[in-house]
Amino acid sequence: MAASVLSFARNLCWRRICEIRPVQPVCIPSIHLHMTAATMQVSQKDFEKAQEQLKLLKNDPGNETKLKLYALFKQATEGPCNSPKPGMLDFVKKAKWDAWNSLGSLSQDNARQEYTKLVSSLISAESAGEKKDASSKESSHGGYETLIVTTDNNITKIMFNRPDKKNAINRKMYREIINALQEAAKDDSTIAVVTGNGEYYTSGNDLNNFSNVQPSEMKKMAKDAAELLKEFVGSFIEFPKPLIAVVNGPAIGISVTLLGLFDIVYASDKATFHTPFSQLGQSPEGCSSYLFPKIMGSAKSLAVSKQLLRNIEKEKLHAVNSQECEVLIERWLSDECLNALVTFFQRKSKL
Repeated sequence: MAASVLSFARNLCWRRICEIRPVQPVCIPSIHLHMTAATMQVSQKDFEKAQEQLKLLKNDPGNETKLKLYALFKQATEGPCNSPKPGMLDFVKKAKWDAWNSLGSLSQDNARQEYTKLVSSLISAESAGEKKDASSKESSHGGYETLIVTTDNNITKIMFNRPDKKNAINRKMYREIINALQEAAKDDSTIAVVTGNGEYYTSGNDLNNFSNVQPSEMKKMAKDAAELLKEFVGSFIEFPKPLIAVVNGPAIGISVTLLGLFDIVYASDKATFHTPFSQLGQSPEGCSSYLFPKIMGSAKSLAVSKQLLRNIEKEKLHAVNSQECEVLIERWLSDECLNALVTFFQRKSKL
């Protein structure tokens, strides 16, 4: 009896196994096909999205990357390269053909995925770069009382910051400008810009530097001031990077004479330049006695120097002036000059 029950149980299990087995081959392919179709659909959707994202790139990814993107796009949309090879002298088309042909038999699905992945990496890299720029956009340099010193996009800006005193340079500012230039010379900035806060660039020396000095201290004061001035001007002479002045308003005294030591000077429409040395009983400084005649020529020298130079060559200058005028009379009456004038006015009337 036990043997017959055991035999019956075995036959029952075997029949159930046989009934279940055929179901498995039918279900597995169905699930696989469904997943493959979904994957292809997502891949195509991502591929189209990547094409739109590529248009939003702000920076040029470079020729090598652009060729790779072109090749992957062609492979994804048309399959392996089947175009005839361009001629050797058609450099652009040959570069594109070589990039596409190098992908060989890469499937269109894989090409779409590679294209999408590459665009995504470019977007991520650009976004990370923007975040980095934003986080380090501007850094302030502390410890200054008379200046505002900042670094932004590799440019160090040194701003005179005594607007209530028209940015007049007192002893404290002299020392801080020296320190700011020395720091800017050593930091990672590329150039340095000097400007003023408020309406004035700077009104020059703060005359309070010379007040409240006892007669017995005058000689020491003058010596100390000269040493400070020498170091101050020396810091501009020794500055190793491009130095730019942005003259935002009136500039007076030493702020003008120093401009000869800058590499570039920009002046706003509110900028004026004044060097009242004679009025104050002083002489030029900031190497202007050497640089200004070199930059501006003898026509802008001091009055005494101008008289000395002009007296030597006055007769020669008068002779040259007379000769130029005689030649101009001849030119003004020539047919060539008259024809040129007629042509000029005819062209002007048509505008």
